[in-house]
Amino acid sequence: MKNHHYKAKVQWTGNLGKGTLDSKSYNRNHEISVDGRYIGINGSSDPAFLGDGTRYNPEDLFLSSISACHMLWYLHLCATHKIIVTEYLDNATGIMVETENGSGRFTSATLHPQIKITDANMLEKAHELHEEANKMCFIANSCNFPIGHKANITAK
Repeated sequence: MKNHHYKAKVQWTGNLGKGTLDSKSYNRNHEISVDGRYIGINGSSDPAFLGDGTRYNPEDLFLSSISACHMLWYLHLCATHKIIVTEYLDNATGIMVETENGSGRFTSATLHPQIKITDANMLEKAHELHEEANKMCFIANSCNFPIGHKANITAK
């Protein structure tokens, strides 16, 4: 078994001068960077949790990770099975339930990929590969809730 190690730097940038004196004395802004890459990600919390709605929040990034990992595996599997994908767009959705004490967890995610392939004879196989991609996806394998797939695949 191979181990892969990852590092991420998350730096809080929301000190407005009084630190965390109370919940309104600071903002939730932060910057995420990985191994010196040129572009950082500006993050905050969801506006429902006093965050900046113009920045990405952890829930956005989590759902995006599920979608991107699935897409990358799907494209790989299509290439392996000689299915030529020319377009892939996913509008993923997720549900997070907040509990009475303020904590919460995702209870589901659904991927809605819109895919174009070149050969109509491969439509059935193209649909089947979503289940295989889900089994292979590193992020999906790390989740404790169901991830559904409602793909719309057409041939050009």
